[in-house]
Amino acid sequence: MAGQATFTDRHGALALTGVACTRGGRTLFEGLDLALGAGQAVLVTGPNGAGKSSLLRIVAGLLAPSHGQARCEGGVALLDERHALDPERRLCDALGFWARLDAGEAALTALALDRLAAVPVRLLSTGQRRRAALARIVAGDAWLWLLDEPANGLDAPGLALVEALIAGHRAAGGAVMVATHLPMALPGATAVRLG
Repeated sequence: MAGQATFTDRHGALALTGVACTRGGRTLFEGLDLALGAGQAVLVTGPNGAGKSSLLRIVAGLLAPSHGQARCEGGVALLDERHALDPERRLCDALGFWARLDAGEAALTALALDRLAAVPVRLLSTGQRRRAALARIVAGDAWLWLLDEPANGLDAPGLALVEALIAGHRAAGGAVMVATHLPMALPGATAVRLG
């Protein structure tokens, strides 16, 4: 019997109980128990194919666990390999789709993209598109940020911006789950190693 993922609008808690993920007939991980509350972080690591992205998709409610239960209370925002921004629109307009105008402008500024607001998304560099996708997460005002390889395509200053945004989000009572191959500063994060 497949597991369950349950989401409510209340603010601020994640609980995984006995969560397992099977893809293509292969068990990627099983028996995962985890709790996450305000200001906390989880750092998910492991080799390619270990289930890091699948775990984030389970938490986001996009993939049902093969066993166990994932329960998330509060808003969730997922950053994965797709930037979810219309490539033909100006960056400010594409971001505005996801956020109130003032939140979108603040997110552009926070990720040092304000000078690119009028540039179509398709013309942005790889790193700029990654920061734009992160701006979408910031502007969305969700309690839980699920960040799949957030440092991909970023230079050192871009990574420092992301780490500072994560720290600020946690300080304000938000939570974050980061899946990565690259080193990131996540002080006090719970480590989850898959594979």
